[in-house]
Formats: sequence, C-alpha cells, structure tokens
Amino acid sequence: MKNQVTKKVFAFMTASILSVGLIAGCGSSNGSDAEPAANPVEPAQSAESAAGTEQETPETTAAENKGTITVAASATPHAEILEQAAPILAEQGWTLDVTIFDDYILPNNVVESEEFNANYFQHIPYLNSFNEEQGTHLVNAGGIHYEPFGIYPGTKSDLSELADGDTVAVPNDTTNEARALLLLEANGVLTLKEGAGLEATVNDIEEKKVDVEILELEAAQVARVKDEVAFVVLNGNYALQAGFSVANDSVAYETSDSEAAKTYVNVIAVKEGHEEDEGIKALVEVLKSDEIKQYINDTYDGAVIPFEE
Repeated sequence: MKNQVTKKVFAFMTASILSVGLIAGCGSSNGSDAEPAANPVEPAQSAESAAGTEQETPETTAAENKGTITVAASATPHAEILEQAAPILAEQGWTLDVTIFDDYILPNNVVESEEFNANYFQHIPYLNSFNEEQGTHLVNAGGIHYEPFGIYPGTKSDLSELADGDTVAVPNDTTNEARALLLLEANGVLTLKEGAGLEATVNDIEEKKVDVEILELEAAQVARVKDEVAFVVLNGNYALQAGFSVANDSVAYETSDSEAAKTYVNVIAVKEGHEEDEGIKALVEVLKSDEIKQYINDTYDGAVIPFEE
C-alpha cells in the first residue's frame, strides 16, 4: 500500500530474549506470529524454561510471560509514547510490538481485520466517522492524550500578512478539515455558515477575510507543502514530525482548556468486544500512568497533553 512507507517494532521481554519478527509488506498482515485480536494474548514460553536451564513455578511463568500486544500507531508522538510504555509492560509480563503507519486508513483496517490488537493514532470524532463511512466496528478502549491543532507559518509568518491569492493548506479528512476550518474561523481568516460545526467543509465557508485558497490535502501531506503555501494547519503529530513546536512556532493553536482540544482526545482503539481483554486493559493502564504522563509533559513542549478524565 503506497502510503505505508515505514514500519518499526519495539519488542520487550522480561525473563529473557524472545525473538519476534515483524515484516514490512504492502497488502499483507503485520508479518508477526502474534495471534489476532480475537485471542490477543497467549502464554509465551520463556527461553530459560525452553532450554531447560531454569525451573520456574507456574506462578512465576504466568507473571513473566502473559503474551504479546500488537499495536498500529503513528510515528509521532504515538509510537514514541508506546516505546516508553513497553518496559513498564514488560515488568508485568507483556511484550509490546508496535508497527508504525504514516496514514489514517490502514491502522483501522488492520484492527478491524484482527491482524492487530489495537491502534493508537486517532481521536474519537475521526473514529466515529471512520466507522460510519467504512462500516467498521472499532471502539474507544481508553483516552490517552490530546494534541492542540495549530496554524503554522509557510511563506508568511503572521496571519495579518494574508493577501488575495494566498493559499492555506488543511487536512482533507472529515473531522480534521472541520477542526482546521474552525481554527481559521476563530482567528479571523474566514467565516463558516451557522451550524457547520464539526462537519464543516470548504463548501461551508460563507466569507473570507481575503480571497485565499483553501488547499485540501491528505493529512500526512500538509506539512510537506509548507514552503509552497502561506500557512499550513496541522494535527499535533504531523506538526511534531515537521519540526514545529506548538509553543514556539504556531501562529495560533487550540488552547488546552478549549472544548475542541478535549473533544479530540487520542484513544486506544480496538475492535468491538475486546475492550476488556487483559492485554488491552494493561496497555491503557500503563499509558495513563504517572510515568507516561511525566514523559509526555517533559517531551512535547505542549504539543501533546495527557488526557484527564
């Protein structure tokens, strides 16, 4: 699949080294030997007991080898956060395998097909929209963080410099386009039709401050045109990947106490019926732990904020 260009795996074990292979391949499964989400975790045999070098009690074996959790994730910040969670999970007996995707379609498809146990890349409005449009059965297993949407400089550095003929690039997927347009409206660039809300598209633009073009692009592509357009409106993870700091580089962004920021909490998504799987519950608990919250606050300069329910 052409949008899936990078995969990365983090694998951690407690008792010993367990070799788990993930093979990058388009149009295939994740290439691992992990069981699908219908049976996401099975006891794994430790290298010591397999080699007969150490006799373990049943209680010890169960504690150290609970199984593997496979997660599809965006690179930044999701996979980075998961990497921090992996050793904590390893202490509890779980191996965490993370595969990186650079689009918003495949991570949902591989969870729906039960090739992966969960994904971590999306907010609830996008999840709901995807289910409605694609007929999938994905649910929220736990809210982890939110990422303030921001307007970032391209060829211009202040919104007051916008002129007729300038272009502003925005994501083209349903909920993120609406979010971008609402942020542009909040900063006086345009006015949307009354009631457009979270379903707003360019067709709902009622008036523009100046005659700017709104360029709709796949979310991963928006940052790549920053040198060709006046401004780009970016999801938090793509802003980070582009080297932008919300605090230092954005022209404007959603404040942490805004309703929009709280609406778009990023979640661990699973196929319906697997919310209470032991491995999923362990994953969510670790991602909401004080250690991970501290990592997020120390690392992302306000671009990623732990979600507090």
